[in-house]
Amino acid sequence: MNSSFSTLDWVIFGIYFLLVIISSVWLARVKVKNSKDYFISEKSLPMFAVAISVLATSQSAATFLGAPEMSYGGNLTFVGFFFSALLAVIIVSKVLVPKFYEIGAVTVYELLEKRYSPRAKRDAGVMFLIGRVFASGARLYIGALALSMILFSDISFVHMFISIFILILGSLGYAYFGGIKSIIYADIVQVIIYIGAALFIIYHLFISLGGDIGVIYTTLATSDKLKIVDFSLSGSYNFWALISGLLLLNIAAYGLDQDMTQRILTCKDKNEGAKSLIVSILITIPTASLFLVIGLLLYLFYQHPELSHFSSEINQNFAGEKITVFMTYILHELPDGFKALATIGVVATTFTSTSSVLGAMSSVGITDIYKPIFSDKSDTHYLKASRAGVLISALSLFAMALVSWFWQRYYEIPLLDFALGVMVFAYAGLLGVYGAALFTTRGDERSVRLALIVGFVSVFLLQPYITKPFFGFDVNFAMQIIIGTIISFGVMMSSERK
Repeated sequence: MNSSFSTLDWVIFGIYFLLVIISSVWLARVKVKNSKDYFISEKSLPMFAVAISVLATSQSAATFLGAPEMSYGGNLTFVGFFFSALLAVIIVSKVLVPKFYEIGAVTVYELLEKRYSPRAKRDAGVMFLIGRVFASGARLYIGALALSMILFSDISFVHMFISIFILILGSLGYAYFGGIKSIIYADIVQVIIYIGAALFIIYHLFISLGGDIGVIYTTLATSDKLKIVDFSLSGSYNFWALISGLLLLNIAAYGLDQDMTQRILTCKDKNEGAKSLIVSILITIPTASLFLVIGLLLYLFYQHPELSHFSSEINQNFAGEKITVFMTYILHELPDGFKALATIGVVATTFTSTSSVLGAMSSVGITDIYKPIFSDKSDTHYLKASRAGVLISALSLFAMALVSWFWQRYYEIPLLDFALGVMVFAYAGLLGVYGAALFTTRGDERSVRLALIVGFVSVFLLQPYITKPFFGFDVNFAMQIIIGTIISFGVMMSSERK
């Protein structure tokens, strides 16, 4: 089947972008009084809207394209990650959320200012910003890769530049004028759109496989594709990893990462904030499951020709690079109209993840770093600075996405593995620091900085591209964050608070 856009695809894609423009203009009318209103909307947003925004923030083009790969090559154990997240947000809602509301926080790192010093807050904010430039820039690059493949049938620098520009411009349209309020309401629209796109694709795959749910279920069960819980020690998402390292990862993601936690701080009180977290995971589980279902149906499509009548050999290469099975299906098998829907799904997830991080990066940059230095300015000045922070963040992510294009071509070190995991490197240090701040009397601003750095470096040194060539073994993902957190916490314990 032709991989290029048809006239119908362009019409559907054009209608979507018209909707994006109209909604951006409408949301730009949101009145913002000061920087605090810009970042947390004076704690006035409804709980369910915040919950949907947290869901949107946790998704990206990497999720849209990557989750089907998990179930295509394996089974359904990846869904356990979100049950681990549910346990994590219950802990966060009981331990961290009340603390944030108690001090009237705009960013989560203000807790370290109350516990240690302004410099401790700033150091944690800097760690967040470094991690987010790498991680979110890489996610933007993944979204642009998919967009360029579908729209232009290649990933040349010029077409990648255009794709990245489209995605960052659309994200800016939601984030710049109205701040967090417009981001959250835009997230609701985009979530509906990409869930709709996923459902249409599931329908098309289901029909392509004969439409007999009994046969589909039996074939998947016979192939051992429906396993949800793995009690072995080998799988990436086995039960033991979910209740240890991955639990720590989720606590950090939902409680210590401003990108996620900023949304929780927009609720009217700590109870609503805690509720929004738990509800977000309860709606994330079925949403993520949709993409796992796509992966299972793709497995049947490509590996069981007796159902799909697919007679060719699957080719997952594009411009010399291996692409995901879902991307392969989008490029070569989707009919006219459906290709546009898949593209819209990629764009929508990228818009939600990118616009949210623009607001989060600006909130940390202005609240934790800029304001303490320039403390005698007016509310109007800080509001202008907040919007400037969004622009600077957008330029940083744009540059990182372009760097990703060059890096993948000229260096053997897998930048994307590093960039997508860099927030995990930052999480280890943050977990150690917050563990000491919340549950001990130890630590000072010097040990905070050292713990953040040591946590980052220790997890980096445990990466496969470091351990495999030099030591001949891998340290699994869950153990990386456990070890990094323990080392970071140990640094904090080595110093009494002065």
